[in-house]
Amino acid sequence: MTMTDPVSPDLKRHLRALKLGQLTATLPERLTQARLQKMPHADFLELLLSDEVTRRENGSAARRARAAGLDPQMRLDSWDPSASVRYDQQLWNELATLRFAEAGHGALIMGPVGVGKTHLATALGHIAVRRRLPVHMARAGQLFKKLRAARLDNTTEAEHRRLATVSILIIDDFALTPLDEMATADFYELTVARHRKHATIVTSNRTPDEWVTLMSDPLLAQSAVDRLASTCHELVVEGESYRRRQRPLITPA
Repeated sequence: MTMTDPVSPDLKRHLRALKLGQLTATLPERLTQARLQKMPHADFLELLLSDEVTRRENGSAARRARAAGLDPQMRLDSWDPSASVRYDQQLWNELATLRFAEAGHGALIMGPVGVGKTHLATALGHIAVRRRLPVHMARAGQLFKKLRAARLDNTTEAEHRRLATVSILIIDDFALTPLDEMATADFYELTVARHRKHATIVTSNRTPDEWVTLMSDPLLAQSAVDRLASTCHELVVEGESYRRRQRPLITPA
């Protein structure tokens, strides 16, 4: 028995003309739901439009997340709560509200290699993107490399201005390696420009005291680190490597 397509060619054409063509993917299911529940026409229309609003919001959020440099897999709903890591859950719940960002504060997410610091920081970025806050995330090495390259084409001022004014700046793997004179100066300028104005989230395997020893100019380093640390919540993540739980499993033949 051949099943008749409940969505006629004319209806599909009208939906495409109205830029609602994506509705055809869920429309048969919604038609069945409406028939079984004897749904009033207005409720059915509201359900369809709600589907389209959700689809567009999800698509828009995904595009903004890509532009922000956020890994699409590192969201709050993809975090494994059974992972063998420990951190202050109450503090994390508070950070997830983003009230710290509204107050111009920041967050330091610290701990050993592999415990999920980057995942947690990225998840905060996704929450911010969903709220339409401008976000930029980059590994520290990439960030300072881009600022160094900007000096070659005279765009340093514009790049600093962009980084200084973004609502949430996420610097991943900070102080993984020593910072030379130029990187130290860039970090100082960014920290001063963002101090108490915009939120900065930093992940690191080292403590702020250790950062100072890795920067070429102790005075600039101390000034920058003091400003940042004084306005940041510190979330310390401890435990076994989170990545080990993501190793591919070998399925017996």
